[in-house]
Amino acid sequence: MNKKLYYDSAYMTKWETTILEKIENEDGYYVVMKETAFYPLGGGQPCDEGTIQGIPVVDVGSEGNKVLHKLERLPEGSVVTCEIDWKRRFDHMQQHSGQHLLSAVCLDMYEYKTLSFHLGLDYCTIDVETPELGINQLESIEHEVNRHIYLNHPILSYVVTEEEANQLDLVKQTTVTENIRIVEIKGIEYNACGGTHVSSTGEIGIIKLLKAEKQKGNTRIYFKCGYRALDEFKESGRILGALSVKLNTGKEGILDRIEKWEKEQKQLQTELAIYKDKNDEYAARDLIQEQEGTLIAHTFKDKSLKDLQNLAGKIIALSDTLVLLATAGENKVVLSQRDKSEFSCGAFFKANLSSYNGKGGGSDIQAQAGFPTWEDANAFYEFAKGTIKAAL
Repeated sequence: MNKKLYYDSAYMTKWETTILEKIENEDGYYVVMKETAFYPLGGGQPCDEGTIQGIPVVDVGSEGNKVLHKLERLPEGSVVTCEIDWKRRFDHMQQHSGQHLLSAVCLDMYEYKTLSFHLGLDYCTIDVETPELGINQLESIEHEVNRHIYLNHPILSYVVTEEEANQLDLVKQTTVTENIRIVEIKGIEYNACGGTHVSSTGEIGIIKLLKAEKQKGNTRIYFKCGYRALDEFKESGRILGALSVKLNTGKEGILDRIEKWEKEQKQLQTELAIYKDKNDEYAARDLIQEQEGTLIAHTFKDKSLKDLQNLAGKIIALSDTLVLLATAGENKVVLSQRDKSEFSCGAFFKANLSSYNGKGGGSDIQAQAGFPTWEDANAFYEFAKGTIKAAL
């Protein structure tokens, strides 16, 4: 068993110790040290990073009471100098302590128990025991949790016996029966936890709740603490500044400008749809006039699948014929006819698409398919045009 220095102080970043064990296997290089301040992955908190004798530590895990340090290579000798990546460590301390405080506030204000915690690279989440969380509740929780940050409650950690633990109002009863580590936010909560934490709520800095969403009958809250929250504000400020410049208005006028822009866009889309419908009518009549035989076939450079379907609909409304259209814009092919006949559009696609790497299908009167490349789509189009003309 090696001594875990992060239990004595989460602020220790540099120390000298002795290597007890060196391990080399297919998975890589590992060392076990007499003392370590490297926190291993566990309890929702990622592991620490840093160096051992200048060699990068790429992972830290635990095996029983041993902490295993995975290195890029094994160090020489047995006495080594170790150093923690403090920026990463302090970030984890801010996020984990912030989670404890956030969970305590959720429980105190609304009796929502925290079911799980995840500390990710970009943001953190907790799942709370409620099917939904309104925007007003979210804002109230955020205000209250930051109020407790400014009150700067001390955060203490200490080890107790099972009997002593039973006397505490723990957030959740622990299954550990000895050397139970308690993290206490003075006046707020007692929590059995083995993670690294700041020494007072003030060091969390700020907690920003990003959003809440339903998750398997409960609610997942996304949040950031400390420097992560500060970076979030910086990025939001940068985006707001850029929008202010583009829309030629102050930040307070951005929403009004966007609403006005949306109305204008809706009006333009309505007008465009009218013009496109008229244009489809003209295009349909032109294709009917150019018709040879019982099939109208044509390719386009930039139409969408919806454009093809609308145009095909115009054509079959004016002419009792089969319509085969393809577009290089989306590598799509459409086949349509007005009424059911002995020929089935969907059956024809189903029987032949796989030979051209196509995927799709449809009914007797209309079918559509997509292809990975225009070469595949065009090859199927030419095959279909020749086959249908020969059959009809």
